[in-house]
Amino acid sequence: MALIVWNESLSVGVARIDEQHKKLVGMINELNEAMRKGQGKEVIGGIVEGLVAYTVTHFALEESFFARTGYPDTAAHEKEHSEFVLKVSTFRDDFEAGRLSLTIDVMNFLSSWLKGHINGCDQKYSHHFKEKGVK
Repeated sequence: MALIVWNESLSVGVARIDEQHKKLVGMINELNEAMRKGQGKEVIGGIVEGLVAYTVTHFALEESFFARTGYPDTAAHEKEHSEFVLKVSTFRDDFEAGRLSLTIDVMNFLSSWLKGHINGCDQKYSHHFKEKGVK
């Protein structure tokens, strides 16, 4: 059972960003499934590492669009990105060091943050990007 189900309410109307959001949703679902199945630290650690790396890639794309279009809320949005990368990197480091188990609380945080970020901050740039011709 998927932790997050993609639906059009999560779409920001920019194809490249929506595709990356779908991939992030898929990665969180993959991590949740691996955790539920009790898969080993190596498998789960690899998924977490991939999630951290892909998040950085995704945020870089959004931020390149901010710079290209003069998005007025860039600073606040980039701050959210930085805070999330720091939090997920801390999860990864603590997991690898044996200080953290991936629990339902961690999965709920990831799920809630992603859905909240897409439906909140990301929806704010949707209209701006469309006005500036970003598809």
